[in-house]
Amino acid sequence: MRLSNNIGRTPLIKISDKIYAKAELFNPTGSIKDRPASYIIDDAEKSGKLQPGGTIIEATSGNMGVSFAWLAAERGYHCVIVMPSNMSLERKQTLQYYGAELIEVDPGDFDGAIRLRDELAEKNGWFNCNQFGSEKNIESHREGTAVELLYQCEQNCFIPSALVTGTGTGGTIMGVGPMLQSYHHDMKVIAVEPEESPVMSGGEPGLHGIQGIGDGSKFLVDLTIVNEIITVSTEDAKQRAKRLAKELGIFVGISAGANIVASERFVKKFNPETPVVTFLCDRGDRYFSCL
Repeated sequence: MRLSNNIGRTPLIKISDKIYAKAELFNPTGSIKDRPASYIIDDAEKSGKLQPGGTIIEATSGNMGVSFAWLAAERGYHCVIVMPSNMSLERKQTLQYYGAELIEVDPGDFDGAIRLRDELAEKNGWFNCNQFGSEKNIESHREGTAVELLYQCEQNCFIPSALVTGTGTGGTIMGVGPMLQSYHHDMKVIAVEPEESPVMSGGEPGLHGIQGIGDGSKFLVDLTIVNEIITVSTEDAKQRAKRLAKELGIFVGISAGANIVASERFVKKFNPETPVVTFLCDRGDRYFSCL
């Protein structure tokens, strides 16, 4: 059995009476991105798009790159990652530890990273993982994450009043949101984005420190399924992540802090009868240089 056979089945943790969070830090590399990364690679292997000993390439803010680098090491592929230079030192070191080749572009330049990824994939015949445009990204969460959440909410005896989650590629919110709503029709879907880069809210992309969300575009997100957008500042997200560690012993990253801040604001504003669900997206140990 490979380590990648152990993705998913992560616990749903009670943060407060009105907030439950799915602890994705329990995935093999410590983030939710193991789910779509493995789904994309598995599909490429089955379809023959990825041959033994081949090269995979992706543009990423970090976690998806770590997942692809790990899978490449596990399965004997070469991995090339294109990343904006302002991502955390720990992310870069982790990628390189797994043996990935790292190419950096200007700070916050996700569009540039994507263009370079596409050019290199086309030029060299490499497999383009294409997380920002792949339906497989959404599918992985619809068939895995959402199904787990439905079962866990039932086991905890509540119907979720809302799904609250930050968006990077949009795979999580598009895979989980509609699936949960198909069972719980009154459930709200709440998107979270950085206050400094409020693209979905109609603002301009900007530099921020909530790595993993707010990558400068809506990408896979269909805003017609989103009921509300909540913006969270980098500083508020960081401070909430620190409090989760100190007050609950839950050591998670900055985007998880943003998800909890947004969930608390939603609960304070609407006081729903049943809890909201959100995600603790990754471990906090890849953010020491940022926190």
